Amino acid sequence: MNQLVVVVSSCFWKERRAKQHNRVSLSPSLCTFHDWNHLFFFTLPTIQLFLPLIAKGLWKRRCDSELKTDYLEEMGATLNLQIFILSVLILTATFCVGDTDPLDVAAINSLYVALGSPPLEGWKAIGGDPCLEQWQGVSCVFSNITALQLGGMNLSGQLGSNLDFPSIIELDLSNNQIGGTIPSTLPPTLRNLSLSANQLNGSIPDALSSLSQLSDLSLKDNLLSGQIPNAFLQLTGLMNMDMSGNNLSGQLPPSMGNLSSLTTLHLQNNQLSGTLFVLQDLPLQDLNIEDNIFSGPIPPELLSIPNFRKDGNPFNTTIIPSPPAASPGPAPVAMAPSPKKSHLKAANSPSATTRAPMPAIAERSFKTKKLIWIVGSGFLIFIALGVCLLMLWCFKRRPENKSYKKHNMNVYKRPLHKQTGSDSPFEATNDEEKGWCSKLPPLQAAPPHHLPIIPGETLIINRAISTKETERQIITNSIKVYTVASLQQCTNSFSQENYIGEGTLGPVYRAAVPDGTLLAVRKLNATASMGQNHEQFLQLVSSISKIQHANIVKFMGYCAEYSQRLLVHEYCSNGTLHDALHTDDKLQIKLSWDDRIQVSLGAARALEYLHEHIQPPIVHRIFRSANVLLNDKLEVRVSDCGLGSLLSSGPASQLLGRHLTANGYSAPEFEYGSYTLQSDVFSFGVVMLELLSGRKSYDSSRPRGEQFLVRWAVPQLHDIDALSKMVDPSLNGAYPKKSLSRFADIISSCIQ
Repeated sequence: MNQLVVVVSSCFWKERRAKQHNRVSLSPSLCTFHDWNHLFFFTLPTIQLFLPLIAKGLWKRRCDSELKTDYLEEMGATLNLQIFILSVLILTATFCVGDTDPLDVAAINSLYVALGSPPLEGWKAIGGDPCLEQWQGVSCVFSNITALQLGGMNLSGQLGSNLDFPSIIELDLSNNQIGGTIPSTLPPTLRNLSLSANQLNGSIPDALSSLSQLSDLSLKDNLLSGQIPNAFLQLTGLMNMDMSGNNLSGQLPPSMGNLSSLTTLHLQNNQLSGTLFVLQDLPLQDLNIEDNIFSGPIPPELLSIPNFRKDGNPFNTTIIPSPPAASPGPAPVAMAPSPKKSHLKAANSPSATTRAPMPAIAERSFKTKKLIWIVGSGFLIFIALGVCLLMLWCFKRRPENKSYKKHNMNVYKRPLHKQTGSDSPFEATNDEEKGWCSKLPPLQAAPPHHLPIIPGETLIINRAISTKETERQIITNSIKVYTVASLQQCTNSFSQENYIGEGTLGPVYRAAVPDGTLLAVRKLNATASMGQNHEQFLQLVSSISKIQHANIVKFMGYCAEYSQRLLVHEYCSNGTLHDALHTDDKLQIKLSWDDRIQVSLGAARALEYLHEHIQPPIVHRIFRSANVLLNDKLEVRVSDCGLGSLLSSGPASQLLGRHLTANGYSAPEFEYGSYTLQSDVFSFGVVMLELLSGRKSYDSSRPRGEQFLVRWAVPQLHDIDALSKMVDPSLNGAYPKKSLSRFADIISSCIQ
């Protein structure tokens, strides 16, 4: 029996470690067939030993209750249980065989030969079992190679003609001396491809177009030449791309405009030319194009990128005048073709003379265009009249006489309490625009013993104002509507000196308003605003304005002008908990054990409010230490509450998923595309672990087994000696042991 326990414990631990690696680093070490073979032969005698005892107990119970006739049914069920357990053990033993996929073996043997047979531990030119034998730099999931991490191994040779790994996700061969060309065939399962700092030459292959799951691509500091291929049409998940430090030339391919998730693009130190208009609609936060030969005007959208470096290019920064209006008559036919299309015309015509239109053709073309213009104008006028009549009919249906004011927006909502007397079921208020900002009509607070307004409640917008309703309105809260000009003035045109940091939804800036108050202004990036019209944005504003709690960042107002969407919140002078624990040493000293307890309580109260005091509950979705802010009294203010809907679908959701997984905040259910209230609780447990240990949720500078905080900490939470060793050293032992144990119990209940 003791042997059985030892074998089961050993095999269970290996499987548990494999699952943890599978969640994070994709490098499991599964139980071997030898382990399960022992388990099978130890288990069979044990089952045979205990089944008679079980049968005896069943017989005694049936005798006592005078139901002996049911004994055979009980024994039949017991035998079925025995057969089931044996079947499961046999199947499991078969499943846990650790042989590597033959396709992976052939691919890694070929790569080893192409690299010149370097001295890598375990590697062979023929055969072998990379997964079972744990070859150096190889990570596996079951029998498939999923990652090759060979950066900085002083490798030489070449990559060969192809890399036929059927399931590989990460390929890191950076910082070596590998020459030759990039293979013409690349594994379509790749998500992370890093070939930087080598001696690769030739052109970038068109095989990039097959990497539809790619999220990170680094080819910097090589000898690559030629044009960047037009191969990005399917790479909508690509987030980071670095091709700097090569000899690339030509213009940027049109398909780069499809990189809807791209946030970092480095192209510096090449010979690239042309314009940058293909990049203007991308959600870039870091763009470096220094030392190329780009020309033409810079798209204004790129100038708002927080980290945009463009020196060393012959840009034309002059304002391009608008083209003159075309005069009536056939004159437009004689105009010279535009430079962008002239080469197309030359290529498609046998000679220049055949392209010159005859006068009769020109006249007939002009008449046709004139007829189309007349018909189109009449159609548009007809539609406009129909819209005007419809609006007039709608306004006539209103029973009350309303006064109308220009540039005024009123928010009407149905009160949560029952109306009495002659009160109108809708209420609204109006404020004049004053000074440097205007005010959205005050939003009525819920009466006592009622929950706040449900997030996502319909927002009805109209310019009509009822004077009587305005007078009856009880002003308890107001949302300011800021202008872009005023926010530019208060942030010094969103200068770097007022830049606070980069959040999941966009950059955040410090703003100093004229009365001396400091505010935090968030510029929503294109990914967060994708697929949301103006009315939906106002609905979001109305919803988050109702989220009011002492431990949640106060929402102050918004701006929606010139395709810009900005949210304004209160400013917290002590920054984020992440900075307090991991970057700011001066502030870190202030976080005593009692401070950390208070931070945990404040964050817990904020989540409790979102989960239990609002119906339907709000899932935060992006709860992490970077979203736990601290004011001047070290009081907690949780940010980004109610903004999870911006990240619930599309590229934004994929971006969030990769971010949470990469930084160790994703709950197990997140792997299956589900994010629930329990997912918030898991993330809260990770934040508590950061408070306990002073470590980051993910730290690549630590040894591999300690990089992911949850995986490293879980086995130690219930070991008092190990628990004491994992406490943040900056506390210098100033904490009560009982409190420490209770703190660990809460963490364990959150993350397990």
